[in-house]
Amino acid sequence: MKARYIPRIDLHDALELKNALPLSTPYVVYIDPCDTCNFRCKFCPSGNTALMKKTRGRCHGPMDYAVYRDIIDSLAEFEEKVRVVRLYKEGEPLLNPRFADMVAYAKTSGNCLRVDTTTNASLLTPERSLEIIEAGLDRLNISVEGVNAEQYREFSSYKLDYERFVENIAFFHAHKKQCEMNIKINGDNLTPAQEEQFYADFGDITDGISVERTIEYWPKYKEMAVTVDEGVSLLGGRSGEVQVCPYVFYEMCINSDGSYSLCRFDWNHAMLLDQHVGGRPTPKKIWDCIALWGFQQRFLRRERKLLSVLSCPSCGILKQGVPEDLDPYAEEILENM
Repeated sequence: MKARYIPRIDLHDALELKNALPLSTPYVVYIDPCDTCNFRCKFCPSGNTALMKKTRGRCHGPMDYAVYRDIIDSLAEFEEKVRVVRLYKEGEPLLNPRFADMVAYAKTSGNCLRVDTTTNASLLTPERSLEIIEAGLDRLNISVEGVNAEQYREFSSYKLDYERFVENIAFFHAHKKQCEMNIKINGDNLTPAQEEQFYADFGDITDGISVERTIEYWPKYKEMAVTVDEGVSLLGGRSGEVQVCPYVFYEMCINSDGSYSLCRFDWNHAMLLDQHVGGRPTPKKIWDCIALWGFQQRFLRRERKLLSVLSCPSCGILKQGVPEDLDPYAEEILENM
């Protein structure tokens, strides 16, 4: 196997992050190209049609390209370049027909250092691969949901030509230029033989590869009959809960309708920051707004469990994910801010 076993998640050294806060410019800006998906995965609210019909502000569809360009242009207001524009949040990015144009516009804007995305790759045809590669994508994360067509039907309710799927991914890898590739799969429902097949199918056609475990990304997992072992972390180790959410200190999240969420896991858009700024919201206005500042301070005061109007008290990411642990530095960061 040529690929390295590495997680797809970008982690920051907690001590370095502590010394950098507060940030004048977010490290990562999530922009959702499309909040709908062609898969109906059991673990994901975007694939739950009944749930989405009851959720206000969702199923917007592809982001309007003019709205997107305005957002990218507005990133110039920050003091520094954004490290990563991440074209992904709630849906399947490649459902936006102008995805390659979005990559190219961000890359040529001069307002960010890198552009990446996460996709289920079902729409990654050779033609689209060449468009995306030529646009300059820096990293492609692919989520694999099974090792055969039957597993895709069972888990994602999607009819997939699995052999063609693997061939298309191999095509991207063969033509990718500077673009880094990372492929992961959820291992909870795989037998040891199937996990070995995963490595055999993809180990030579990606740069990084990993097996993840189910964690409660969304607060309605129990309603969706998804079983979660809270003692196991995303990468298979022992879980451990933190009180200070690191993401609100270095990430910005923009939904496909152009609204701004406090958190990238705000699947039902319950934590919007738009109303807290005057006039037309821009990334810098949102980043500097007193509401975001207030949330950050409450985390540093270890009041996460008291944020009852939000999903924060029961957030599975802060229990089973692999967040940077800022808890030991909370008082010092609060004083600096």
